[in-house]
Parts: sequence; C-alpha cells; structure tokens
Amino acid sequence: MHILVVNPNTTASMTDKIGAAAQAVAGQDTRITAVNPDTGPAAIQGAEDGAAALPGLFALFDAAMASDETYDAVIIACFDDTGLWPLKARSPVPVLGIGEAGYHAAMLVAQRFSVVTTLAASLPVIEANIADAGFAARCARVRASDVPVLDLEDPRSGARGRIAREIAAAITEDAPQAIILGCAGMADLARSLSDEFRLPVIDGVAAAVTFAQALHGAGISAPASFAPAETRPVA
Repeated sequence: MHILVVNPNTTASMTDKIGAAAQAVAGQDTRITAVNPDTGPAAIQGAEDGAAALPGLFALFDAAMASDETYDAVIIACFDDTGLWPLKARSPVPVLGIGEAGYHAAMLVAQRFSVVTTLAASLPVIEANIADAGFAARCARVRASDVPVLDLEDPRSGARGRIAREIAAAITEDAPQAIILGCAGMADLARSLSDEFRLPVIDGVAAAVTFAQALHGAGISAPASFAPAETRPVA
C-alpha cells in the first residue's frame, strides 16, 4: 500500500515530522510519501491561512494523481482538514483528514473528548468541522494552548509544556476520556503525553494512517464521484 501524506503548509521540517509519525504506525507493506506545496502559508492558523493554502494544496494533489506513482490513499495532514471535502469529491482514492480521523478515533475509546490546538484563531474552523460532522455532542471543548504552529518546530520554545498545561486544564474542567491534539505539528508528542496523563492523547496523523490501512485491507475504496454537501470553503 502507498499512502500520500500532504502537509498543506510549506514548512518542510513539519512535513518530515509528519512523515516520521506516519511511518511509525505504518505496516511493513505500507509505503509513506510525505510532501508539501512550494507555495502558500508556512503555517495554517485559522480560516485565512486555510484559504491561502488551497491553491498550492490542490495543485500538488492534481500533480500527484497525474504522476506515474500509484497511491492507494491520501491523507491531508492539517487538523483544520483544509480542502478535505473538495478533494474527497475529486479523488479516485480515499482521502482522509487528520481532524476527522482524530475525532473518529476518540469516539471509539471515549464518550467525551476535548481538543487541544494551537492558537485561538483555529477554534472557529475546528468547532465548525466538528459540528458539520455531527460530533458536537461528544466534544466537551476545543481549547487553544496559545502555541503558534511554528513554535512546535523549535525545541527551545517551551511548546510542549504549554500544551501539557492545557491538557491538564482540560482534564480538570472538561472531564474528557480522551484528548485529541489539534495540529499535525504535535504528532511527535502524543505518546509521551498519553503516558504523562494516563489517558488517550490522540494524534490525527497516526489515526489517519491506521484508518487508511484498515480501509485498504477491507477493500473499501472511494466512490467513483459524488457531489459534496455544501461546506465551508476553507474546511
């Protein structure tokens, strides 16, 4: 199986981190190719950045589908699920978002979950995605850790500590049974945070790869075509 993992922002170090997280849960017969566009925002923090990322994301997707490579699934590695539904509608293979994968994973193990993301600018997009997917009743709260996305690429930034403090607040105030990390740049933190807090801390990259492999193994493919329901243009 060959999975294309697309980071919609242009930060190559984040793409490398995402690719490593994807490969860590991939089966021995699964190949991971992680890429990012050459043009667009360096980080996606809210609706405006999501809209700015779409041209580069769509061009990269179209080039990949037209190439000689064969892909069995595509993962959009932005927790805002940037461009997800337009790409699902035009793709010959399943397209999964790490946001939607994280929500599904949380609901398999928890009655209620909270999301800990980066900046408050991302909250409206994530909250709308959860509501549009019908998951709002299971979401206790979407919380901002006030960590800029690119701080996740700097080990001196103290980002992990701020995220951990927000998780601790979520556990106290929201009483969730699971936490979803609301940014692909947090992918390398999930295991240590799960150990620290002794509850599932879910990374959407790992969840999406696992679900993509499950779909492939079950012989579930993308529909030939469909007209997506009306969605927000940057979601």
